[in-house]
Amino acid sequence: MNRPGLVITCEHGGNHIPAAYRQYFQGQDAVLQSHRGFDAGALIMAEDLAKSFGAPLVSATVSRLLVDLNRSEHNRTLHATAIRHLPFAERQHILARYYQPYRSQAEDTIRRTLAVHGSVVHLSSHSFTPVLDGQVRHADIGLLYDPRRPGERALCSHWKAVLSRMAPQLIVRRNYPYAGRGDGLTSHLRRHLGPEAYLGIELEINQKHVVATGIDWPALRRLIITSLGEALLESTAPDSPLPPAP
Repeated sequence: MNRPGLVITCEHGGNHIPAAYRQYFQGQDAVLQSHRGFDAGALIMAEDLAKSFGAPLVSATVSRLLVDLNRSEHNRTLHATAIRHLPFAERQHILARYYQPYRSQAEDTIRRTLAVHGSVVHLSSHSFTPVLDGQVRHADIGLLYDPRRPGERALCSHWKAVLSRMAPQLIVRRNYPYAGRGDGLTSHLRRHLGPEAYLGIELEINQKHVVATGIDWPALRRLIITSLGEALLESTAPDSPLPPAP
């Protein structure tokens, strides 16, 4: 049985606003530095994963406030309010300059890897705020997937088990703090690639670890890499049992 290829992406890697659009974000430095501007820690996690596994990395540092690369074009949150109110032609220019090239590069990389290996695990690196709208998020790591796709379910079940064994002090949850079937790049790719060929997983890390209030951030990244390696071996073993859906 061939091992699947691995592709890493990071849609919210930075908070860069190109010069042509900075006028729309004057006085919003705090917002740009917050989770509304980017996913803190997601890019370095993605880079570490790609380096450790020798996997291709597709990443971007343009702020999600300009255009959210992890949302469909019809999604109301594709742009921040100031950008959403720009003329249609200007918004189309933003899509053509930043959104469409990224999405095409990610899909092309995944399809090339699929052609070589016969199947591909696409891991999209993200992070989440410890508190949202006054509600504490009770998790250190979230693994998002589509429960209807057995390969994704199996991989996340094995990964959660390995993480729990290696670091029992961490709370690891599946499809938390978001649903794996929500609007995103993985959902888009699932519509074009079958479940035997494509496994789309979103890794979510609590940002309290990124700012060093949790366990040591470099140690956590090493743990995630090591545990993923074991989970990939376990989930693709010929006699690997298929776990129940959560």
